[in-house]
Amino acid sequence: MKSKTVGLKGFNVKFSNERPLVLVAGPCVIENEKSTLELARKLKIIAKKLNVPLVFKASYDKANRSSVRSFRGPGILGGLKVLARVKKELKIPVLTDVHSVSDVELAAETCDVLQIPAFLCRQTDLIVAAARTGLCVNVKKGQFLAPEDVGNIAGKIRSAGNNTILFTERGTSFGYHNLVVDMRSIPVMKEAGYPVVFDATHSVQLPSGKGSSSGGQKEFVLPLSKAAVSLGISALFVEVHKNPKKALSDGSNSLSLSELPCFLDTIIRLDRFIKKL
Repeated sequence: MKSKTVGLKGFNVKFSNERPLVLVAGPCVIENEKSTLELARKLKIIAKKLNVPLVFKASYDKANRSSVRSFRGPGILGGLKVLARVKKELKIPVLTDVHSVSDVELAAETCDVLQIPAFLCRQTDLIVAAARTGLCVNVKKGQFLAPEDVGNIAGKIRSAGNNTILFTERGTSFGYHNLVVDMRSIPVMKEAGYPVVFDATHSVQLPSGKGSSSGGQKEFVLPLSKAAVSLGISALFVEVHKNPKKALSDGSNSLSLSELPCFLDTIIRLDRFIKKL
């Protein structure tokens, strides 16, 4: 089934399983304004050089960290201020995740894509609130959800009069502290008729694998990305950090900025071959 094309108002970014791949990239969480803007500038340069549309992603609050002592981010007001600078100064559309209905309206004033986190993908009130903004809604398929169940989520979003929907595959729980990617999920999710995104870095996460934080198997980011792209997807979601070893969240499964160009070159070539672009 061909997917609907989802565009972002004011930007030349179009998501479709049949169109050229979109890159959704950025840090797991906003650590500070300076480093976030610096990373966004460098991502824009890389994306322009490789001729790939870019959406910048970053969280203002990581509400589901393993430990109460884990860094969560600057909060909604400080975080949206940073994302507004990325959007205004660098002319890049921005994506962030919302964790509560009370955050949705404020986040919608700045962002171009509102993301529903995987653990909240069945929360009807949150999904409908995001849908009512009229913005593109990206739903992370929960680690506990069957791929065909995204059809029910689409129904919730459409009930609010919104049909600009993305669904993201990010792995399935496999025992404790482990995820696997069932590549059958991608064609099943595509049957819902919407663009499918592959979250390349969260899919190799080892949830709570370090006890008070998550681990990761970054060596599998490239092979899993190749497999997903070979099935025809709309976008690749990648968390990137200047120095993952010093990242305040998800460093174990993030790509370093220095390795991103080579990684993307391989993926984009494969995407264009598969789609005969």
